[in-house]
Order: sequence, then C-alpha cells, then structure tokens
Amino acid sequence: MNRNPLIPFGLIFIFGIGLMFLLSFVGLGNMEEIANGGEEAAPQETASASPEEIYQQKCSSCHGVDFSGGVGPDLHGVSGRYSPEEIKTILNEGKGIMQGGLVPADKVEEMVAWLNEL
Repeated sequence: MNRNPLIPFGLIFIFGIGLMFLLSFVGLGNMEEIANGGEEAAPQETASASPEEIYQQKCSSCHGVDFSGGVGPDLHGVSGRYSPEEIKTILNEGKGIMQGGLVPADKVEEMVAWLNEL
C-alpha cells in the first residue's frame, strides 16, 4: 500500500497554523494582564492627576521623557508655535498621528497652562 508521505506534514502544518491563531486570540484577550505581569489592570486615575503625571502616562512615549520629541514633535517652546486655543484643539481632536482625547476634558486647561510653561 503506497501512501503519500506529504499528508502527515500537511496535517501538522494545518494544525500548527490553527494553533498559532488560537493562541494569538487568547493573548489579545489577556493583553493587559500579560503586560502587568499577571496582575489585573487597575483603571488609571487621571481625574486627580497633575498635568505632568498625565504627560508621563500618555505622552512621553512619543514626545520623549525630556520633552525633546521622538515620534512626536519637540514640546519646548510650544507656546511660541501655537496659541492656547490651538493647543486645546490639538489635545481634544489630535493632529497628524496623535489621537485626540488623551487628556481628560476637565484637565485640558491645566495641561495647556503647563505646556506653555515649558
């Protein structure tokens, strides 16, 4: 009886691809728990956070820890480039690749004042 020797390899291939997709979806479902080292993700308190704390949590990954830029532009002298109203609009609506709404609506005024001091 002659059997095709490629069938076992094909079955292993199909099983492996299916397992890879299954584990990917499980990982996506547990993404926050995995990122926190197995602990439940606690909701971040931004209502009582200062503008600098909000910046460190949500903005520093693009604008840099020292405000010098990176993916996002340098924030030093931002008050010379934009008016306070323009800064509010950027924080609320986003600009370029920056998404809007990163700063809570009740903290936008404080963030604008803080950015103008940089």
